[in-house]
Amino acid sequence: MSTYHNILFDLDGTISDPKEGIINSLQHALQKMGIEEVTEAKLLSFIGPPLQVSFKEIFSFTDAQVEQAIGYYREYFKERGLYENLLYDEMKELLSRLKNEGKRLFVATSKPTVFAVEIINMFELEGLFDGIVGSELDGRRINKAEVIEHVLVSNKLEKENCIMIGDRKHDIIGSNKQQIHSIAVTYGYGNKEELIEHNPTFIVNNVLELEEVILGTKMKLSYEV
Repeated sequence: MSTYHNILFDLDGTISDPKEGIINSLQHALQKMGIEEVTEAKLLSFIGPPLQVSFKEIFSFTDAQVEQAIGYYREYFKERGLYENLLYDEMKELLSRLKNEGKRLFVATSKPTVFAVEIINMFELEGLFDGIVGSELDGRRINKAEVIEHVLVSNKLEKENCIMIGDRKHDIIGSNKQQIHSIAVTYGYGNKEELIEHNPTFIVNNVLELEEVILGTKMKLSYEV
């Protein structure tokens, strides 16, 4: 049986697929910043990391430009992009089973908490989570390690009973920094090589495998990295 009692989930690319809403929000922001031609690969790389980081790394924006671009992004996102989002197949069933097994479930995301709460409510998942923690709108707590730490400290969780689930390297790096186990999922927006490079405890390809690892059923050696 699994020893993990506290399960931390990333949101984008782990619980749901936010591709349409994020791309549309980015295109809105970039057009207002005077950038018209951007490849889909560049846009998709924004899914997961904090916007502040991605705008600087990908477009070399100054701090002032980053703040302006995020403002434009949120113009679209809060009105429409937030709702252009799809729950992954079998995810609600998985969360319900975990809750019925007595697990405590948390969302740990770099997305602002106010948006994360709205998305969870949209999917009618609010009754399944013991807490939803994200960043602040002013840019505080955007680092995934800080988000995880806030979940652990504010809920007085013992690290040995916790595991973090995510689809990008930032989820695994944050887990390692906070010294908790992790599950990398390959069905999101991080590539497998990126995930393995940062040494997750487990790596899974779909929601069924995710359930088997969390609950400790039908454990396969191939799930372990």
